Amino acid sequence: MNKHKYILPLFLLGLLFSSTGLALDEQGKVIISDTVLQDMDGKRKLLSDYTGKGKWTVVMLWASDCHVCNQEASEYDDFHHSHRDRDAVMLGISMDGIEGRRDAMSFIERNDVGFPNLIGDPEAVASLYIGLTGSDWIGTPSFLIFAPDGELKAAQAGAVPVSIINEFIQQNTQNN
Repeated sequence: MNKHKYILPLFLLGLLFSSTGLALDEQGKVIISDTVLQDMDGKRKLLSDYTGKGKWTVVMLWASDCHVCNQEASEYDDFHHSHRDRDAVMLGISMDGIEGRRDAMSFIERNDVGFPNLIGDPEAVASLYIGLTGSDWIGTPSFLIFAPDGELKAAQAGAVPVSIINEFIQQNTQNN
């Protein structure tokens, strides 16, 4: 009977990781499966479709009902437009879930957001953040910053002023 006491916890742990869509690539880096995220047209997307393309990628995890996300979205849009042809791009990931696509689209329209946005179920996106950072999920907004080669360089829960993002990119570009 004692040998069976670990079966349920191991089964539940396996179920948790299989349902989040997390997987490892050839280098052992955590990636997100195409079953978790979609673009706003409903096409399945990978996080790696947007990272490692020779530019810094700043990922903003947001929700349509997040006051701070609504308040600061235009700053991140300005950042995207001023950097996209040079050294960095923004990517938004809505945590409104597939069923909340209409709310996410309203956020994008209301805030005149021009950078690409994906959408995923809240549990899967939070699990992505935890898997990539090893940190607890706190809430939106949260940020992930990927180097031009696709390596995760920074993560932050809470709003991050654009000036700090600019400074981080400048310092880490000079160090490479």
